[in-house]
Amino acid sequence: MDERNWAQARERLGDDVNTATAARMYDYYLGGVHNFAADRQAAENVIASMPLVPSIARANREFLGRAVRHLVAQGVHQFLDIGSGMPTQGNVHQVAQAANPDARVVYVDIDPVAVMHSRGLLEGNERAAAVLGDLCRPDDLLELLDHPDLRAVIDLDRPVAVLLVAVLHFVPDDALAYTAVRKVRERLAPGSWLVLSHGAAEGFLASQAQAVQGVYKQRTATPGGLRTADEVLRFFGDDFEVVPPGLVWAPAWRPESGHESDPFDGHPERSGMHAAVAQKPL
Repeated sequence: MDERNWAQARERLGDDVNTATAARMYDYYLGGVHNFAADRQAAENVIASMPLVPSIARANREFLGRAVRHLVAQGVHQFLDIGSGMPTQGNVHQVAQAANPDARVVYVDIDPVAVMHSRGLLEGNERAAAVLGDLCRPDDLLELLDHPDLRAVIDLDRPVAVLLVAVLHFVPDDALAYTAVRKVRERLAPGSWLVLSHGAAEGFLASQAQAVQGVYKQRTATPGGLRTADEVLRFFGDDFEVVPPGLVWAPAWRPESGHESDPFDGHPERSGMHAAVAQKPL
């Protein structure tokens, strides 16, 4: 999205620019420029409570890139990124299509600015699309899977990789979160994949976690909630098999030399993010 379209987006949103969103705060953590003053202020409040947050965001982004590259190498060419956030460096379609130009990607997010920006970025790319969707509405999410823009890009009768990266901790209601993921899993063809990262209840000091959650609860429409390793594993159900190395700290999931640095000095647990990839058996 160029500066003119960005200004138009601001005008269309009106007073909504005064309400922070998790997607635009994440963009700010990653050093992006597509965020508003409300997002920056809320993000700075989070950083004041937990200075490692920008490093955590980068580590999570790097996990996403590794997972996509790994899956392309496994022959995956369809990706559905739910809770994709603001497009920034290393977008899924860029990573996947660099390895396989025929790769197809659909982004889904609740933030209309993120969707507008994604559509601008994807203009002219017939193998990628962006649609508005809410993970907190499982039935609506199922309807979204039949959205014409999505079905024009992705064939759900064939294997697809669903990416739920750093999004489910913004669905603290367990009933909603597990139901939404289960319904998506059930719609996927055999051979499909699920890529997931999630804020770890074991990874933060309690005082820091409470302060960070307080900012999201007060400033955004998506309050956060952490989960334990066992609770994160529940998202894969009994119909998906977690592949090696299993559920690990995000920086420890199949690290690649030359692609990223280690901001945690050999202590991946400081990333505070559980990560895993699983497949639905053929």
